[in-house]
Amino acid sequence: MSGTSEGPSTPAGTASGVPPAPVTERHTAEAGHPPPAASHPAAGAVGPASASAPDPAGASGPGECSAASELRDHRAAFNAAALPMGVIDGRGHVVRANEALGGLLGAPAAVLTGRQASELLDLASDDRTWHAYREVLLGRRSRFRCARRLKHPDGRFLWAEITVVPMTGASATEPARVLLTVADVSDRRELQERLRHLQMHDPVTRLPNRTLFFERLATVLETPPYQDDSMPARRQARIGLCYLDLDGFKAINDTLGHRTGDRLLAAVAARLTDCAENDASRNAGGNRLVARLGGDEFAVLVEDSAGTEELTDLARSVLAALQQPFDLAGQRLSVSASIGVVERVAAGTSPTGLMQAADTTLYWAKADGRARWTLFDPERNAHRMTRQSLSSTLRPAVERGEFTLEYQPLVGMADGVLRGVEALVRWNHPQFGVLPPNRFVQIAEEDGSIVQLGRWILRTACRQARRWQLDHPDEPPLFISVNVAVRQVWDSDLVADVAEILTETGLAPGLLQLELTESAVMGSGGRPLRALQALSDMGVRIAIDDFGTGYSNLAYLSRLPVSVLKLDGAFVKGFRYEDGTHPSPADETIVEAMVQLAHRLGLTVTAECVETAGQAERLRRIGCDTGQGWLYSRAVAPEQIAGLIGSRPLEG
Repeated sequence: MSGTSEGPSTPAGTASGVPPAPVTERHTAEAGHPPPAASHPAAGAVGPASASAPDPAGASGPGECSAASELRDHRAAFNAAALPMGVIDGRGHVVRANEALGGLLGAPAAVLTGRQASELLDLASDDRTWHAYREVLLGRRSRFRCARRLKHPDGRFLWAEITVVPMTGASATEPARVLLTVADVSDRRELQERLRHLQMHDPVTRLPNRTLFFERLATVLETPPYQDDSMPARRQARIGLCYLDLDGFKAINDTLGHRTGDRLLAAVAARLTDCAENDASRNAGGNRLVARLGGDEFAVLVEDSAGTEELTDLARSVLAALQQPFDLAGQRLSVSASIGVVERVAAGTSPTGLMQAADTTLYWAKADGRARWTLFDPERNAHRMTRQSLSSTLRPAVERGEFTLEYQPLVGMADGVLRGVEALVRWNHPQFGVLPPNRFVQIAEEDGSIVQLGRWILRTACRQARRWQLDHPDEPPLFISVNVAVRQVWDSDLVADVAEILTETGLAPGLLQLELTESAVMGSGGRPLRALQALSDMGVRIAIDDFGTGYSNLAYLSRLPVSVLKLDGAFVKGFRYEDGTHPSPADETIVEAMVQLAHRLGLTVTAECVETAGQAERLRRIGCDTGQGWLYSRAVAPEQIAGLIGSRPLEG
């Protein structure tokens, strides 16, 4: 190799026995040029071998020639490479750039020298990328990779994958550098975008699907200022949601087929999109996202809502749009929708909380009659949550002994003497305090725990009646009246339970009265009727509670084993004088007719909700047998009932 190498040749006259390499390294350093080892890792691997073998001809060593040649080869490959590349110094300046990088950036490679690579490739646009890039420049990170959207000189945009890695061979005169490469990944990125679009959109309606909806919702709620509580109240960002499903959509699928159902869903999606776009144009500000969440469920997300009125207006327009008939391939269909509307301050709202509120409100819209929108009501939701809490703790509460019984007197209308008592259950809830029956009995009937609770009430009441009887042997024994739910008749062996409890407590069957509502008794057949008949044959009295407000089917009344009619309190309230109004002649006529009918059938009559002496007098004149109400006493503890046994008449 001739003396064209970047390293200096051995001077003439040097003794052939002295190795030239150390002199070459010294002169190279003094000349301010880095040795070959500093230029490229491959060159550094050759250097020690050349230093160990002297050149007998006095020319450059073969190792030095090889290193210089390899360096030229590497630089030639760098410049000719199709992959855009650049060498960057520790301060981020471009030291060298190949022609491919120049072509990508629309400038000759030489012009790029000295420019900041971060400016050329948009590496400082976000803090995270800039920090990672600087860490590689400073030698504190081994590699950095990111994707950037760049504008090509021909005007088109492309996605580039930028990789930055450290280069070896740094020295005191040659500071650390990094190699930057730029790969065009537009085709791969486009494929990824297409795949993501397919994954994130519903194939039937082309709307965003559930996954994309929740991704967008989470982004909206996590992005400032949605969680910036320092904003003034009037500027506080808000968010709204209309959550809807189609009423009776399953019937359309079942009768007309899934193809027609899919066409209907696509048509509904189009109308929802139009409604959202029109709403956005009317209310400048805030984006609208329409999504299909699955089945026939859709959602319209309103970012930066202007308030509740905007959401309710949107819900009205959606209902009106969907109520217009759909023409689908010659078939004309009409549908309706139920919509749950939620609108609130976005700060502190989570995706889960917002969707729970929307789902609850949609359920309310369905329960209220469908084909309507319903606005989320925090108070109603609190009641629902309380109800759910009661439902989940009701069964364990029976086992923990959280229930107690109070007793309300049943008084003879003719003489005011205590004849019996009605057992009324109370729940001593550890969180909500003392709860009356109307707060939990219906829940117990729905989840079936009424069977367990009813058995406890029956046993406790019979035991208490027997105790009063034993404590007052000289007084006529009181009968005990216990309410029985329909589910107790269906889901348990009520006859066996009653027989067992009467035997266990020693209470005579004639001192037990079971109350069933009119709607439960009327029309009874099969097992319920046989159970009632067996109880009556046992000697237990059967009473129809709230008579006059249910079916009032007199044809059944003569065939049922009933002993007592309890008139609903709504009739008795019409007898009042004390509130400044005249009593209702119609109510009096109805009550008188029912009393006469009951007596002709051999039944006794109890009037509920007797609150005044005037009511009591009129009921007595009509012929009611017993009365119950605040005029005589509220429901009280068993100790207070014991004090009333054998006392003077209770009528005040």
